[in-house]
Amino acid sequence: MKVRDLHPWTLTPRQAIALQEKLARKVVHRGGPRKVRFVAGVDVSTSRFSRTAWGGVVVLSFPGLSVVETRGGAAEARFPYIPGLLAFREVPLLLDLFARLRHAPDLLFVDGQGAAHPRGFGIACHLGLLLDIPTIGCAKSRLYGTHADPGFLRGRSAPLFDGKGKIIGRVVRTKDGTRPVYVSVGHKIGLAAAVRWTLACSGGYRIPEPTRQAHLFVTRLRRESGNRGRGEEEKRGIGESETVNR
Repeated sequence: MKVRDLHPWTLTPRQAIALQEKLARKVVHRGGPRKVRFVAGVDVSTSRFSRTAWGGVVVLSFPGLSVVETRGGAAEARFPYIPGLLAFREVPLLLDLFARLRHAPDLLFVDGQGAAHPRGFGIACHLGLLLDIPTIGCAKSRLYGTHADPGFLRGRSAPLFDGKGKIIGRVVRTKDGTRPVYVSVGHKIGLAAAVRWTLACSGGYRIPEPTRQAHLFVTRLRRESGNRGRGEEEKRGIGESETVNR
């Protein structure tokens, strides 16, 4: 799969913030995939106590949502651990995995923020722009913005507002009675379409199947490496509290 080379990765935190502000203007907040044969999910497991990052990309068929390809690996995370800038810590590993894919996804789900980010450029926007495919940010927790309760039943949602009253995402109930997820535009898709696709790819679980499978895959990789992590605060597991916002 082709990966765009838009910028260097050896940046200071101040330079990374400036780059996010610049690249946010390039994100396309409309459209969506015309025909979907394959959907992909990504997950990265990192630690505050180690430079090692484990990453995985899982490609599923659609509408069957059966796994057709997995790519995973570990690498040194060279950028410091800074919430809001974790794309610079995690994306380089993911790009290497995408470059090896045989099945190019038509739609990508990222376990993290898209436009629902202080600078409108979370990890889902970063990946979407570099891969140039429709991308959805579907986070388990809120990084930025305010919202009302979306309602109890699956399919209900509420707008997520920034400090100026602009809608930057939607808070979506994917399963009756469970905590909602935070959906926002990554790239090349409108917000309403992002919500529809999130529900279409969420089965009996709170988390969309592409990112759920990616999480399971990365957890297995990390376990097989002999590294189980050093505490709950460094995990982004399904059903766990998320302490890392991207």
